[in-house]
Amino acid sequence: MGSASMNSGRCAVPKPGRIRTVSAAQVRAYAAKAEEFADAAASDLEAGRNIAATSLAIHAGINSADTVCGARLGKRAAGEDHDEVLALLRQAGPDGAEVEGDLRRLLPLKTKAEYEPDDIAPSVAAKAVERALRCATVARRVADTAR
Repeated sequence: MGSASMNSGRCAVPKPGRIRTVSAAQVRAYAAKAEEFADAAASDLEAGRNIAATSLAIHAGINSADTVCGARLGKRAAGEDHDEVLALLRQAGPDGAEVEGDLRRLLPLKTKAEYEPDDIAPSVAAKAVERALRCATVARRVADTAR
């Protein structure tokens, strides 16, 4: 019985997150990707492709987070647990807080936009693109001042 208790205790221990170091060149590359995703999201929204616009907006937010965390902390989250990136953003100062607020609202849309059969309402897609554009603006500003 002691062994079973020990095993169940092991299951309760969370896996350590995956963190990757980020160079200045990578910061600039993540910022460029964030801008490209955000611009494509805006274009798809204008064309009425709400699912694609939302999905692209999410990826713009994620790349913006990688930009800010890379520039301010020298690292980024690389695991599948998006709570890790949100936690890193909270450590990345005012720019991190700015992106974290929008990314926190974008991430819950990921499953619906990318895996569910349901459509995305135009108002939801528009809000996602608005958030992505804000994130990409922060990412560009941060990348321009990085090392």
